[in-house]
Amino acid sequence: MMWYDGGWGWGGWFFMAIFMVLFWALVIAGVVALVRYLAGSHHGHQGSPPSLSGESGWGSRRAEDLLAERFARGEIDEDEYKRRLALLREHR
Repeated sequence: MMWYDGGWGWGGWFFMAIFMVLFWALVIAGVVALVRYLAGSHHGHQGSPPSLSGESGWGSRRAEDLLAERFARGEIDEDEYKRRLALLREHR
């Protein structure tokens, strides 16, 4: 009896091993890239960038936003909101 191996011989095993290593390297690199992308997106959305108009900086805008959030949640009343907002805008 003669065995027919398709003509690849030992070379087929060698190429299959190389391609398997390359496949797993690509899978691992893809997972690492995905984790880096997802971890990086959380750091980029922590706050709005400073405005370039020059009138109000990032810190004062963030303070006004926090004050508006407290007013919306009902933690402070309208008089206190207006008083603190005027104080923030006065000290820009």
